[in-house]
Amino acid sequence: MTHIIAEPCIGTKDASCVDVCPVDCIHPTKDEQEFDEAELLYIDPDTCIDCGLCVDECPVQAIFPEEDLPEEWKQYLQINTEWYQTQV
Repeated sequence: MTHIIAEPCIGTKDASCVDVCPVDCIHPTKDEQEFDEAELLYIDPDTCIDCGLCVDECPVQAIFPEEDLPEEWKQYLQINTEWYQTQV
């Protein structure tokens, strides 16, 4: 399992979640070229260790464990996956 960033992140991209992530799995960071263009931040499912530190840090409550992702935001699982597929 991994964590998913959902709709509340759009327009916010606070990035405090990036600062607490012990494995640097949340992208794009403010230092990356894609940051300004990205609609929201994304969690790399292959790198995430499911620690949950990002959940409490998010000021807009946009991060959920995959199994707790609200039904209305289930599409963000696919959106997150596709973002990482295009970054390779």
